[in-house]
Amino acid sequence: MRAKCKKIVDHGINVFINRQLIYNLPEQIFAEAGVMAIEHADFDGIERLAAVTGGEVASTFDHPEMVTLGECDAIEEIMIGEDKLMRFSGCKSGEACTIVLRGASRQILDEAERSLHDALCVLTRTVADTRTVHGGGCTEIQMAAAVDNAAASTPGKKAMAMEAYARALRKLPAIVADNGGYDSAELVTGLRAAHAEGKKTAGLDMYGGKVGDMEEKGVRESFKSKLMVLMSASEAAEMILRVDDIIQSAPRQRGEGMY
Repeated sequence: MRAKCKKIVDHGINVFINRQLIYNLPEQIFAEAGVMAIEHADFDGIERLAAVTGGEVASTFDHPEMVTLGECDAIEEIMIGEDKLMRFSGCKSGEACTIVLRGASRQILDEAERSLHDALCVLTRTVADTRTVHGGGCTEIQMAAAVDNAAASTPGKKAMAMEAYARALRKLPAIVADNGGYDSAELVTGLRAAHAEGKKTAGLDMYGGKVGDMEEKGVRESFKSKLMVLMSASEAAEMILRVDDIIQSAPRQRGEGMY
């Protein structure tokens, strides 16, 4: 055990993180050598830790020169609620991080996790495709106006479907206004009037409860995320419209002697 601990210390480290239990004798040897020992690091956590510190997971200690060591500025034990956690800050690489969610109930935590997952997916899409569009309902009003213009020159029942699609697009800024606690009817009509006057970057300013310039305020959304939302909603509506009738089979008759 002393020989193995010496091989670990010879790597020139000051912190040793182990996936399994560390007994009293190795802890004493590490303490005498000025090495802090952390035990019971879970398997997923150690992989993420290797990614964020820029090091690699070592299974043997015979060749210190072939091992890449991780680096960070500080390691401290913190309390979050009633749980103790080890926090690594100032890490060499930024390829992983930990986000702690707390809530009063399991339902709140699930909703917070879902919202966080959606936000991270949008960020991932934005990194892959850096194109953005104006937010605050600006894009929806512009698309609705374009659909209305196309519907005016379209004969037949297709025009009715196009007008309904435009109304659905204008519902999105109305929902944003309702969620902010404002009068959606007043804000959306004001937004449509601003676009009719040629203010193509006008959108809903949720801090002031009014129509503002999204370009000036820097309110933008991911183009890829916006495109996927529109496509998914359109496909869902199309699938519902294709269902003409529901066929339900008659219930099976119970025979005599059946229980």
